[in-house]
Amino acid sequence: MKVLHVIPAVAPRYGGPSAALPALCAALGRCGIDTTIAATDADGGGRLPVDVGVPTTYQGTRAIFFPRQFSESFKYSGPLAAWLSQNVRSFDLVHVHAVLSHACLAAGRACRDNAVPYIVRPLGTLDPWSLGQKAMKKRLLMWAAGRRLLANAAAIHYTSRQEKALVEESLGLIRGVVIPLGIDDSVLENHVDLRESPDHSRPYVLALSRLHPKKGLETLVAAFCALRADGRFGHWRLVIAGDGEPGYVERLKAAARQGDSGGSIEFAGWVEGQEKRSLLEHAALFAAPSFDENFGVSLAEALAWGVPAIVSRHGGLASDIEEAGAGWVAHVELSDLRILLEEAMQSPDERERRGQAARALARRFAWSSVAREVAELYGRVAGLKSCATIGH
Repeated sequence: MKVLHVIPAVAPRYGGPSAALPALCAALGRCGIDTTIAATDADGGGRLPVDVGVPTTYQGTRAIFFPRQFSESFKYSGPLAAWLSQNVRSFDLVHVHAVLSHACLAAGRACRDNAVPYIVRPLGTLDPWSLGQKAMKKRLLMWAAGRRLLANAAAIHYTSRQEKALVEESLGLIRGVVIPLGIDDSVLENHVDLRESPDHSRPYVLALSRLHPKKGLETLVAAFCALRADGRFGHWRLVIAGDGEPGYVERLKAAARQGDSGGSIEFAGWVEGQEKRSLLEHAALFAAPSFDENFGVSLAEALAWGVPAIVSRHGGLASDIEEAGAGWVAHVELSDLRILLEEAMQSPDERERRGQAARALARRFAWSSVAREVAELYGRVAGLKSCATIGH
């Protein structure tokens, strides 16, 4: 089976969806699925250092890139749209990642013109909170092309039950399927059970994500500073890892400087590889108090390392974490977040218990399992065999 994955951009700055797609393609390859990624070369104000207009590889996956011609938010690319129109018929199906971007709308049109089935993964862009940001522009795009893209999709791929419920209730969509994103199977191997215990003399809360207003980080900073101020948590640190728009990052750092006179809030910047692994492995608590989050790859990775999480009720994994007892679930309000953060920080035994539950929960997200579910969905959509018979 040949599957084309269309996504506006894959540069690391765009967060979890960009990081997850090559890993998904690699896992699908082990299920016998032949994948290709088509994307623009957008990388914020710059360009991803890739060849454009010719087949190449990206993080081990076959790919083809095209120039973003204008608009960082819409990522318009005429050459990408032309290539889709000419080549989409050579694929059995297309998996479209995102909705209100030029690449996604062009992919839907090319598929409809060539009678190629397609699946749409919204990436959280259809959640009510997300649609409420720059609402006029998004309503126009939905009216012009977005609704047709969704209405003609063979399936809508959500990564959490909460995302599916929110979107279907607000937009009345059907054909929804919930399949989570994945984490590297190696993180779930037995040796992780032997990870070093967090340093109880200098424990830290870790927030690791794209730095964006929707992540609720200002509220996290304020809650942490309030707890530090009462004198009981002077040995605790808050480590914020990730990057984002320079103006927002500077405002977040200014808020941290204003509220934290002891230097207990650290900004680690963009981390990956061993540096990221070390931060996750030694964290005492993971915090993801987002106003809107359809899944959260870094959150899933933290759970896999046995790190209990404090998340907002707007997070896609909130109900899973609550049901599994793998952390604490809060409203994104200063008072509520402060109360639950205090409970978590003062209870090492409870963090240990919930950390063990986090490890058990994370086993659901192994890429090997996720890829089989995705491949089975492809089989249903394309009318072909499931991964269990076409792969290994």
